[in-house]
Amino acid sequence: MRKIKIFSALDYVLLACVLALVAIGVAFIYSAAIKGGVLINHKYQKQVIWACIGLVFLCLFAVYDYRRSERYIFWIFIVSLIINFLTSRFSINTKGANSWFGIGSLGIQPAELSKVIFIFFLAWYFSSTENEKPLKRFIVSLIILFVQVIVVLLQHDLGTALVFFPIFIFMSYIAGIETRYWAWFLSICVLVVIFVMLPLWGDFIIKNNDISALRFLTSKKLRFIITCALGAIMLICVVGLFLYPEQRYFYWISYGVSILLISYIVAPVIIKVLDDYQKARLVIFINPSVDTLDAGWNIASANKCIGKGGLFGLGYLKGEYSHLDFTPVQLSDFILTIIAEEWGFFGCLLVLTLLVCILLRNVYIIKNSPNKYGTYIATGIFGLFFFHILENIGMNISLMPITGIPLPFVSYGGSSMISFMIAIGTLMAVRYRRFNFMD
Repeated sequence: MRKIKIFSALDYVLLACVLALVAIGVAFIYSAAIKGGVLINHKYQKQVIWACIGLVFLCLFAVYDYRRSERYIFWIFIVSLIINFLTSRFSINTKGANSWFGIGSLGIQPAELSKVIFIFFLAWYFSSTENEKPLKRFIVSLIILFVQVIVVLLQHDLGTALVFFPIFIFMSYIAGIETRYWAWFLSICVLVVIFVMLPLWGDFIIKNNDISALRFLTSKKLRFIITCALGAIMLICVVGLFLYPEQRYFYWISYGVSILLISYIVAPVIIKVLDDYQKARLVIFINPSVDTLDAGWNIASANKCIGKGGLFGLGYLKGEYSHLDFTPVQLSDFILTIIAEEWGFFGCLLVLTLLVCILLRNVYIIKNSPNKYGTYIATGIFGLFFFHILENIGMNISLMPITGIPLPFVSYGGSSMISFMIAIGTLMAVRYRRFNFMD
């Protein structure tokens, strides 16, 4: 019976895509370890071990009834926050982030696993509050998001912290949160990014932080005046809305002004919080040629590797740049550059096709989920994969800033591999119970 249950629970379309991507990842991790015809490390073996451990978790989560997690997901989420906080305080700084927890060479990133836990917890909250007021649901869910993000930011791990935002936006949309609420939040996010990047553009690219057009972002005196003015407008609109609730223009003016005011206040705080290397990454995204020998080296070398491969690549194990460690962190963040150099455009297209197949299967599972809890979980997982795919491929081809986001199942790394496998196993569990069977 147990074998029949496992074989029934597995989604073989998803499993085939995952195994193919893992095989491609291991193959190119091995390829990058060849230097002068000599194998200099055995990281590909570690990746195989992590993939096998991940497959065990995939099977366990596929046969487990995810609906039972509603009973204790609150406490799991609390424990996850505590572990992430302790990691930020007591872990060793690695590549600018305090995100590794472990002993000796054995370590794990709790923030990677917290992505899945966050999805479960937010799904539980949305499914258990469907009869409450939309505004209350939105505010509480927003608090949940920022608690999670702040704990991860304490580890100086900006890339992982960003992942929670698309997860939240996709899940809040499916949860029926009114468009005006999550559009308000999304507008603030976009405006904050713009207000953060413009001063950096002035300081590091134009090399002039006294540009007249940017003084509203760089002058403390002018910032204070503008903040007070926006605050006064906001206060007038709120009072007007209270006295004349039928006059909807008070509402929409306060809606737009609140977006400007919050973005205007948050942006300088973000600039102060960002580490120097994170600011450099944003600057390089604006202009990759500004510092090609230091901060922009990753992007410049990645572009050369991708261009070197052409349509069909130089051939497996025949990469030139990849065998010289030309691109930093090429096994994780920039593994696509190795594939592009050795397999060319069509090799990258194969990887992208497999990833898109996972996304499409994910959409199918969302549409056929047996209950709201499963729908929310599957939607959060879609947001997780969508952002990882978009950001990793984007930063490899200079369309997105560098954030240290791995490519699912292909990039080297145990923590990310296990978290992605758990996510796929959970998707299989949602699909398996589409007829609402209880074990």
